[in-house]
Formats: sequence, C-alpha cells, structure tokens
Amino acid sequence: MPHSHHSHSGQFCKHAVGTLEQVVQEAISKNFRVFGLTEHVPRYREIDLYPEEEGLSLTALHHQFTSFLEEAHRLKKHYASRISLIVGLETEFITPRDLDELERFLKQHDHDHPHPQQLQQEQQSDGIEYIVGSVHHVNGIPIDFDVTTYRRAVASFSDTNSASDSDKGVHGGVSDPGLDKFLLAYFDAQYELLQRFKPEIIGHIDLCRLYTPDLEFKRFPEVWERIKQNVEYAISYGALFEVNAAAFRKKWDTAYPGRDVAEVKYPSLFFSPHPRTHSRHFVQLILQRGGRFALSDDSHGPHAVGLNYDRAYHYLKSLNVAELWFLEPSEEPNASGRRVRPVKLDNWTNDPFWLSINGGRAITG
Repeated sequence: MPHSHHSHSGQFCKHAVGTLEQVVQEAISKNFRVFGLTEHVPRYREIDLYPEEEGLSLTALHHQFTSFLEEAHRLKKHYASRISLIVGLETEFITPRDLDELERFLKQHDHDHPHPQQLQQEQQSDGIEYIVGSVHHVNGIPIDFDVTTYRRAVASFSDTNSASDSDKGVHGGVSDPGLDKFLLAYFDAQYELLQRFKPEIIGHIDLCRLYTPDLEFKRFPEVWERIKQNVEYAISYGALFEVNAAAFRKKWDTAYPGRDVAEVKYPSLFFSPHPRTHSRHFVQLILQRGGRFALSDDSHGPHAVGLNYDRAYHYLKSLNVAELWFLEPSEEPNASGRRVRPVKLDNWTNDPFWLSINGGRAITG
C-alpha cells in the first residue's frame, strides 16, 4: 500500500496536465507501492472529440495513444526499483464501433505467448496489462463533461426531448420521464462492456449520477436490478471495483461508488466496530456478494496523485471495509487472458502511507 489503478496525464490527455513521468515521480514521492498508468482509448468519429481536442485528427489521437503505451512501458522499466507500475487503458463506449475497434486493438497488442521471455520483452514495448472498464456516454452524449451536456443526455430519452425538462432529474428527482430510461441505458452499456472485455477494474460504476449525487437508484426498481446484475457478473470473473477518490473533487461527499450502490444493513450476527452510532453500519451490495475493492485516484496530473485519499479512508472506514485489493503482474493469465492478478491487503487502515498523506499524523475518526 498504497495503490491507484486509474490515472491520466496532460502529455496524452488534453483535459489533464503534466507529463506522464511527472505523475510517476509524484507517486514515488508519496510512497505509492503500485500505480496504474492508464489512458482513454482513442475515439473513432470526429463528432466524439472534445472541444480541447479541436484541430486533432483521428489519426493523431491513435498515435497519441500508442505513444502513451510506449512511454508508460519505458517508465515502468526505468522506475522498476522504486515503484511497481502497471500499464492499462480506460474504455470508451459511445457506439458499438468503439467496442469493435477496442477488440481489434487488443488483438493487435495481444502478448499471450507461451514463452515468458518473449512475453516480457513485448510487454515492455506496448502491451496492455489490464483494463479499467468505464462508460462516459449515454445515447452517444457525454455524461461527465458538464451539467448542460448531462441534461441533454437525460432529455434524449424523454418524449419532449427538451434539456430543460430534465432539470428535476439533475436535482435527484424521479419525475423526469427520461431519467429511468437514461439510467437503464447506462447500466445496459456497462453490462455489455463487462461481458465483452471482462475489465479487471470497474471504473466509477455510478458515474451516471455525477451531477445527481443524491439520486437513489433503489427508487428505480428496474435500474436496481440492472445494478445487481452488473455487480454479480463482475464478481463472477474476479473484477475489482474501484473506490474512486475523484468524486470528492467533483463535490461529492463520498467516493464512487456512492453508499446506496449497495447499502444493506448488517445482519444481527455482525458486530459493528463503531458502537457510538445508533444504527448498524451499512455494507455495500458489492461486499455482501463477495466483491472486492481497489483504490483509484483517477488523477489528471501530478497535482491529483493521491488527492482526497484521506477522505476515501474515512469513507471506507464508515462502510467497515476490512480489506482492499490491488493488481500485480502474474505469469498466469486471468479470466480475460491478461496477466495480472488481484492481491489482498489486510489491515489496510494501519498502513504507514496514511501517515505520509496526513503530515506524519495519524488519520483519526
């Protein structure tokens, strides 16, 4: 400990800052043990480019991503004695073409060879060691760019198709006629992504309510069933669910996922380690079904490496999370055919890292 499985740099992502090496150096300075270097996969339609990418061609974006892989593996080798770096990608699912192209790309970078020495040599150049499975679009519209665009995505499922009609949904209400369809579409896309690629890390699983943090999924029975389906499927092949600290800088009071993604009261046979509370603490649906969590900062530059991990600490403790997991390289392929495996970290709250991010003082509370 500590670890993070989800990061970006301004060198290869136009809405981030700093170089990839600066990100790695910051992780080393903060005593990270494992740090995942990831980047958004390229998009395949000019209409899907963001404003900050104006002037970039699709070819340039593809070259940028392959350059990321080369630099990430260079840094992995260069800093191997100081930190364990793992190299992956973060998915995009805007249209079915994105998944088809990703499948094609992964085959081109498939290094599942029978000879470990050859495998090691190739992975040092451009191999994909793991996947962060994320959905950032619904109905082809970004859901995490700004509130206006989010409203447009919700409104695209409404009969009136008016962004102004989705204001109630944006404030966590349930009266907008398109909101339930919007949520169903998000989790259906997520499920398809999980089935096709079996990502090792489930990225910000409830990003669909970025601008509606008070929205309660259980008020939408069909949506809740989809969530349970996705969680159970991810658990079935061994995925880790990221506790993504970026939600705090997005003005959330929790990390992703929010509490209700699986709030279930402790059965009476459980003992709450926090007797000062009047009610039993809650455990997440993910934990109840045997799911496992991994930390991610989703940093977009060196300034955000480990940012708000102190708040993530409190959040996890409030949920009575007893163990965390992280990925490490493995000689044996996992369910997806990639060569990483999850490793359990017991007694995570007593790790010296928590002193280093709190000025040498223990985190209390």
